[in-house]
Amino acid sequence: MGAVNRGAPVGAAAEDDRAPKQDRSRVTRQRLLEAAVACLAEHGWAGSTVSVVAERAGVSRGAAQHHFRTREELFTAAVEYVAEERSAALRGLFPEGAAAGADRTAVVAALVDLYTGPLFRAALQLWVAASNEPQLGPRVAELEARVGRETHRIAVELLGADESVPGVRETVQGLLDMARGLGLANLLTDDGARRKRVVGEWGRLVEDALR
Repeated sequence: MGAVNRGAPVGAAAEDDRAPKQDRSRVTRQRLLEAAVACLAEHGWAGSTVSVVAERAGVSRGAAQHHFRTREELFTAAVEYVAEERSAALRGLFPEGAAAGADRTAVVAALVDLYTGPLFRAALQLWVAASNEPQLGPRVAELEARVGRETHRIAVELLGADESVPGVRETVQGLLDMARGLGLANLLTDDGARRKRVVGEWGRLVEDALR
C-alpha cells in the first residue's frame, strides 16, 4: 500500500481539485456573459445565437448550455450582469456618495454614460426582441424594472436628493429619462458635442432643483 499523507486533512485533496474547477466555471460563465452582450450590441437579437456567443467566448456550445439552458436565459443574464457591473463602476467613481460633496454635474455625466455604451445597445436589442418573443417579454420586463429601481436609487444617493421634498423624485426621474433619450440619439450618430452641452445644462438644473 502507498504511504498516507498524514499532513493533509481528510477531504483536502478533493477540495483542492474542486477549487480550480469552480474557478474555471466562473471564468467560463463570465466570458459567455461578456460575449453575449457584445454579440447583442453588434449583431442584434436575430444574429446572436448561442453558437455565435460560444464561438466568441472560445467555448463549446455544450459548455454554454451547461451554464445557460436557453438562449433567453443567456441574454437576460448577460444584460443583468453588465448592468450590475456598470452600477458598481458608477459607485466606484463616487465612493463616498453625496457625503464627499460630489459635483452634481459630474454625477449627471456619469449617469448619462450608463446609457451610451454597449450595455444600452444590448438592452435595446433585448427590448425589441422581447416585444416579439412571448417567452422573453416577462423576463425582460422584470429585469428592466429591477435595473430601473437600482439606477434611480443610486442616482438619489449620489445626488444627495431628498425625495420627501415635492418635485425632487420627478426631477431625478426626468434626469434618467433624459439620459435614456441621449442614449437613443447616440445609437445613430455621434452626438458627443451636443450631449456635453445638454449634460452641462442639466447639471445646473439639477443643482438648482436640489439645492
